[in-house]
Amino acid sequence: MAVVRTDLTGGVMTLTLDRPEKLNAFTIEMMQELIDAFDVADADDAVRAVVVTGAGRAFCAGADISGGTKGFVDVEKRKVGDGTVRDGGGLLTLRIFDSLKPVIAAVNGAAVGVGATMQLPMDMRLASEDAKFGFVFGRRGIVPEACSSWFLPRVVGISKAMEWSTTGRIFDAQEALSAGLVRSVHKPADLPGAAQELAEEISANNAPVSVALTRQMMWRMLGADHPMQAHRVDSLAIELRSASADAAEGVRSFTEKRPAVFPDKVSTDLPDIFPDWSAPKWQ
Repeated sequence: MAVVRTDLTGGVMTLTLDRPEKLNAFTIEMMQELIDAFDVADADDAVRAVVVTGAGRAFCAGADISGGTKGFVDVEKRKVGDGTVRDGGGLLTLRIFDSLKPVIAAVNGAAVGVGATMQLPMDMRLASEDAKFGFVFGRRGIVPEACSSWFLPRVVGISKAMEWSTTGRIFDAQEALSAGLVRSVHKPADLPGAAQELAEEISANNAPVSVALTRQMMWRMLGADHPMQAHRVDSLAIELRSASADAAEGVRSFTEKRPAVFPDKVSTDLPDIFPDWSAPKWQ
């Protein structure tokens, strides 16, 4: 039985974590279904943006540890092709990092442990007034996972990342908003519509190839040593996109005062602007 539901409406694929009776607790099956869904989204040119949310009253209440500490091993760790053991949350967040489509979290309720860390590589996070967050790993005798030691300080700064991770306390949506973890807080009934509206604003107005390249540029340059690296990437991307059919359509639609119809597709027209990118693939 699937534990992630998918829906495609208006160019927006919504992924719903669907174990409401378990507060959408994270399992290996959930990890794999989410990874598979991002593979589908990347390959489908009809998908222009992805929204991730939870069924019921929780977003994701963390790893399923109903079986005790065995849950940390079975849920948050697994062996990969080279025989090494990697945490399941990290395999998921690295896949999201590589997404070619922008990703929006619609945090409808409790988001604790991996339920909080899985959101960090998503591009924008919206929260319900009912949302609660917690990086509770120290309180469970473990440590943060899902590459959160890389993502969380980049999202909220090192001081706030340390505070949340070392206290392990649960905090509300307003604190998340004040720290920049989420971009807006909504009444529970308004959250799905707000996430859909933001995703459709992206999908309706922008060239998909340009969005995919912009996403790569923004995330990958977070680890750059000098702005010269960004300058080189920007220069190559501008050169390639200026000669594209999308650029011609963008200018033409602007002068003709009409919505653009961008012809280029992510599946066939996405240039490689990181020829020297040496980071290992997420898997």
